[in-house]
Amino acid sequence: MTRIYLVDDHQIMREGLRSLLEAKGHLVVGESADPTEALADLLRLRPEVLLLDLNLGGHSGLELLAELQRRRLATHCVVLTMSAQPRQVAEAMRLGASAYVLKGSAGSELMSAIDAAVQEKKYLGSGVAELVLEVFALKDKESDPLFTLSPREQQIIFMVVNGQSSAEIGVELHLSPKTVATYRSRLMAKLGVNDVPGLVRLAIRHRLIDYDDSGDRARRSSDAFH
Repeated sequence: MTRIYLVDDHQIMREGLRSLLEAKGHLVVGESADPTEALADLLRLRPEVLLLDLNLGGHSGLELLAELQRRRLATHCVVLTMSAQPRQVAEAMRLGASAYVLKGSAGSELMSAIDAAVQEKKYLGSGVAELVLEVFALKDKESDPLFTLSPREQQIIFMVVNGQSSAEIGVELHLSPKTVATYRSRLMAKLGVNDVPGLVRLAIRHRLIDYDDSGDRARRSSDAFH
């Protein structure tokens, strides 16, 4: 029996995972949709495995991963997410994730990932290994400027291109609007863009986000900062 904690922003997903895991003999010791709450629970409960989604509404699971790495928490992380972005796979593994599995995979694949994590082995689900190869196929990191962003900056760029203002982002991340604006200015300087529409185009071009109507998104994001 493995003690497992769930982090996913969809309650129906957590309920389904709990049923699946308990049917397989595992124990779900807690769950949350919020990274801050999850961190407090993880420090208190010390589960063996964390099942973590990367897309948590306005938050990023990568930030929680980075915090767990900083605190050297012994909990092994299995990323279970819809995100099939090569850079997110690479970043999650760099931050200490033991396994990366895409939602939609068979339950047996998730069980294999959990077993591997407990045994302190690495596991990449079906199709994920190919995503990692895409990262290594790049000539160098300079060819992809998004590699220069920290997990916090990646989180903020995601929120910016979704049309959230500095004030709104500050409320969600418990930061002042001035601090958010500083983050935004710094990441735009790193990426070499001068305005929010340019930021949206770059994010879509480098597959940080999946969105077909870039014009509409750019307009909404620009309006949020005027």
